[in-house]
Formats: sequence, structure tokens, C-alpha cells
Amino acid sequence: MKSSPIRLKQKLSPEAAKSKAARDLKAAKSPYRRAAKADSQKKHRANPSMKGRDYDHKTSSFKTVKANRGNDGKGTRIEGKTKYTIKWKKDHLKWKALLALETHQLKELDLH
Repeated sequence: MKSSPIRLKQKLSPEAAKSKAARDLKAAKSPYRRAAKADSQKKHRANPSMKGRDYDHKTSSFKTVKANRGNDGKGTRIEGKTKYTIKWKKDHLKWKALLALETHQLKELDLH
């Protein structure tokens, strides 16, 4: 069988894998990511017919997983460190504070 041109799993040393897992967990638990996850869950509860689709914060709509992860065929490299808006009417100031905190923490966090 031919090997796939897409590598499904990184080949890392045990030390590198451990440090990557720590970095990934820290990024996943950041204020912005927590806010985005909570917002996405809220949208899914309000729209149960959208099961199997991801909520895209850039376009504020539900998309297929493939389209959302691939940035509509453009890939993710062009997005850079762009932050997308999360629409939440009541706690607008809370979101602004979380985004400001996230921006500050990203400077300290080495994601490379």
C-alpha cells in the first residue's frame, strides 16, 4: 500500500511529545479558547439540528468540519494570529477583557 502524502501523526521524541502536550493543553485552556468553546456549545444547544457541524467564529455560522478546519480550502497559514469576534451581547466587556488577557498571554507563551 502506498503511503499517504498527508502525515497523520507527528513523529516526536518522548521529551518533545511531552512538552508539545503541555503547550497544547495550555493553549486549549487559554481564556480565548475557553470563551470560544463555551460560545460554540451555546450555539449548538440553541440549534440541535446542526449536529455534526462546527461553529465558525469568523463567519458566525455553522460549517462542515472539513470546511471549518481547512479555512474554506485556503489553509490555516494565512490566518496568523487573527482573533475572531465572539458575539455575546450581555457580557461584551467581559469578552473584551478576556481577549486582552489572551493577547498578553500569547506574547509570553511560546507556541513554536
